[in-house]
Amino acid sequence: MTPNRSELAARGRRLEYFTIGWNSLEGLIAIAAGSVAGSISLVGFGVDSVIEVASGSALLWRMAVDADIHRRERAEQIARRIVGGCFIALALYVTVEAVRDLLGGAAPAHSLPGILLAVVSLVVMPLLSRAKHRVGRALESDAMHADARQTQFCTYLSAILLGGLLLNSAWGLWWADPVAAIVMVPIILREGVEGLRARRCC
Repeated sequence: MTPNRSELAARGRRLEYFTIGWNSLEGLIAIAAGSVAGSISLVGFGVDSVIEVASGSALLWRMAVDADIHRRERAEQIARRIVGGCFIALALYVTVEAVRDLLGGAAPAHSLPGILLAVVSLVVMPLLSRAKHRVGRALESDAMHADARQTQFCTYLSAILLGGLLLNSAWGLWWADPVAAIVMVPIILREGVEGLRARRCC
C-alpha cells in the first residue's frame, strides 16, 4: 500500500530528527577529539556536522509547511542561503587553518576517537542518504533530494578524514591531516555556492 503524502512527510521528519540527533553527537565528538589532537580536518568535519544540524532543522521547517507550496518554496530559499553562507565560512576557516599547519609544520596527535567516528559515519551516512532520496522521490521534493545529497557529501568527507587520520596514525605522515582538510575545501565550497544560489525547489 502506497503511503499518502502526509505519511511520507512524517517519514521525512523522522529522518530529519535522526539527522539532527546524529550530527549533533558527531559534531561534539569530532570537535572535542580534533581540539585535543590538534587535527584541523577533524575539527572541520565536526563544524560541518553542526552545519548539517542547521540544514536538518531548516528542512523540518520546510516539511512543516509541505501542504502550502508558496510557504514551502520561501522556506527552502531562505534556509539554503543561510546554510550556504555557513559552508562558505567553513571553507575559509579550514583553508586558513590547514595552510597555517602546513607552513608551521604543526603535527596533530593520533586520534582513535576520530578514526572510529569516521568509520561509523561511513556506514551510517550512505544508508541515511538513500532513505532521504526515497522520500524525496515519493514526495517529488527537490529540497529532500538536496538534503540527501548533503548527507552523501558527509560520506565523502568521512572518507577523506579517515584517510588523513590513518596516514598520520599508521605512518606518522603529519602533513596528511592538513592536506585532507584542504581536499575537503572544494567540496564544502561547492555546497556553499549552491546553497547561496537557492534554486526554487518545486
